[in-house]
Amino acid sequence: MAVWASAWLHGAAAADDVLDALTAWGELQEVVAADHETADRTGLPVDGERAAGLALWLAALRRLGADGAALVLPVPGDVRGLGGAGPAMRPALERGEAVVFPAAGLTAVPDDVAEGVLRWTVFPLSGSPGTDHTPIGEAEHGMTIAVREAAETLVSLDVARHRPNVRAEIAEFISARPRLAWPPAMPPRSLRVLERANEVEAILHAALSDGTGGAVSASAARARTEALKPLSDAVRGARCVAVAEAVRRLRHSRQDITGGNNS
Repeated sequence: MAVWASAWLHGAAAADDVLDALTAWGELQEVVAADHETADRTGLPVDGERAAGLALWLAALRRLGADGAALVLPVPGDVRGLGGAGPAMRPALERGEAVVFPAAGLTAVPDDVAEGVLRWTVFPLSGSPGTDHTPIGEAEHGMTIAVREAAETLVSLDVARHRPNVRAEIAEFISARPRLAWPPAMPPRSLRVLERANEVEAILHAALSDGTGGAVSASAARARTEALKPLSDAVRGARCVAVAEAVRRLRHSRQDITGGNNS
């Protein structure tokens, strides 16, 4: 949503391409406003009424002056990018993700409401997201360092054990993810970082999937979890930075795409 909506807002993608790309996460995408005030601003139906389609949402973003979006992956203790306490914070934390449109003052949080149905609920943005710019190279390097340090710590704690099928588990986890399409102007480095983040996430999943991960005691299990936390944080950070870099580059692409300025 963050990348494709930004591409459309800057003429680097057609509206139909945006709608098609997002079906990877749900065959039916619908949008509602969280409250009546937001419904009045956006023209979206309020939650509880019949939901609107993504085309109306894209039109609302343009009308309200959105010029790009930011990916936010909040966890307890780290809600940077959400603009402070507000109505979006709890659902964003529960979901673990949100898309923020700072210029429009809106936040969208997805939710799987039925088989094949993804609903975006739009909330007012409570304040300035206040995100700092992190160079994509720094995020990529940080993820690499975190992988090495986590591996070294797990070995030193003797909580990692040989699992003959671990490579197959990792491959299966990666292959189970939706196959995503990206705008033609998607920067290759952003795409590479996102792909690497998926691979590291699969490693994390494998490390946690056997309950104790080979730990011989509760204290060792806790140590393992602490060793993996920086790696998880690095994955979240790298994904957000990769999307931010893509949005920044898309602002300057402005390709001439038929239908790109129609909604």
